[in-house]
Amino acid sequence: MEGKVDLKRDIATYTARRGRFDVVDVAPQRFLMIDGHGDPNTSPAYRDAVATLFGTAYALKFFSKKELGRDYTVMPLEAQWWADDMASFTDERDKTTWNWTVMNLVPDGIAAAHIEEARRRVAAKGGAPSLDLLRVEELAEGRCVQTLHVGSYDDEAPVLAHLHDEVIPGLGLRMTGLHHEIYLNDARRTAPEKLRTILRQPVADA
Repeated sequence: MEGKVDLKRDIATYTARRGRFDVVDVAPQRFLMIDGHGDPNTSPAYRDAVATLFGTAYALKFFSKKELGRDYTVMPLEAQWWADDMASFTDERDKTTWNWTVMNLVPDGIAAAHIEEARRRVAAKGGAPSLDLLRVEELAEGRCVQTLHVGSYDDEAPVLAHLHDEVIPGLGLRMTGLHHEIYLNDARRTAPEKLRTILRQPVADA
């Protein structure tokens, strides 16, 4: 069996710097994805989506380790966020209006048939209430601006306002794709002030 792979260390764009806004080129990658709407703190749909996502991700990891001889660390939770009024992420923080896609990266070498087998095993065990909503899709973000936020999720608002209103225009860029967050800690086991989150925004020339 090959040595265990940690893609979070191997993929450069899973590293960001606190207090710095870096322009990066993000390579296309495949993800397990589930879409939803509503406050992530109170929405049963969000809770069910995350449980389903990681249930499938770990089933896929164990399949890869046993059947393919390739072990890897399951990647962190990621999510794209959007709303009709983007001020709901900065000024108002009205989470009930938020749309989201929760995601988990699929390593290279994992075929569609492997994912379907993992899905079958998860379905047989139960406990994956959003399995019918799970899909696999490639995300090609390209050029992005990203930074590391340390602290609670609600404290992101001024960082995002600075990113949207000052940093990106100041670089001669404009926002294109969806706001993207990568959660480097498990919020269930980490104090809010120690949470580490990569904030990423796809951009293009203004």
